[in-house]
Amino acid sequence: MKQSNKNIVLKTDNLSIGYQSKKAQNIVASSIDISIEKGKLVIVLGKNGIGKSTLLRTIAKVQEPLNGTIFIKNKSLETYKHQELATCLSMVLTERLPESQLTVFELVAFGRQPYTNWIDKLSAVDLEKITWAIDETEINHLKNKRFYELSDGQLQRVLIARALAQDTEIIILDEPTAHLDLHHTIKIFSLLKNLVAKTSKTIIMSSHEVNLSIKFADEIILFTDLKICNGSPLELIKKNAFDNLFPKEIVNFNRNLQQFIINKK
Repeated sequence: MKQSNKNIVLKTDNLSIGYQSKKAQNIVASSIDISIEKGKLVIVLGKNGIGKSTLLRTIAKVQEPLNGTIFIKNKSLETYKHQELATCLSMVLTERLPESQLTVFELVAFGRQPYTNWIDKLSAVDLEKITWAIDETEINHLKNKRFYELSDGQLQRVLIARALAQDTEIIILDEPTAHLDLHHTIKIFSLLKNLVAKTSKTIIMSSHEVNLSIKFADEIILFTDLKICNGSPLELIKKNAFDNLFPKEIVNFNRNLQQFIINKK
């Protein structure tokens, strides 16, 4: 990828990710060197259990790296305090929300906590950001509903709105379409693509939707059994990077169609 250093919002240097126990390290992936440019939709692809979520959680400082360094806006991630990082990076996880009576508006308003010092007093600027996030995600008709009344697709939009209200340069989403049907999955992909175009924010998401990711992504971080590749979808196709992603007796990658095709028996 040809990138200007001033446009790099996230970079890793010899990063190793995984889990540390008292006795040993469980390394999920190592020697990860990636650079992510401002204003891109970046999708992390790979098989189940290969390290996609671990990478995102490590980038978001939810868990510690085993080795190497992560830079956010040319500053080492380990030097960020929680409050400072919360104004640079927001994250939407796949975990279910705890039971509560929160309305959609109140849930989106939580995105402003890095700026309200946890006292929940919303300024005019806070209210403007919340309203803007609700409008951008097209959930204005839901703002007075309790969040437990929402469908999975609606809730995912609300969580994206909360991240937007946080107004960070980087938004990370872990499997945002995991529980959605094809129709709502495509709508979420379209929403995220449009948000990148309109806001110039950098959105990094993991997904199992390989064919849709190839169509929508500006950049792909591809986990394979042999190595981690990154680049535009076209660059990765030219490198045959998708060819060994899945067992060939099940699916094959068609370079002309730029998608995986199920093998006919």
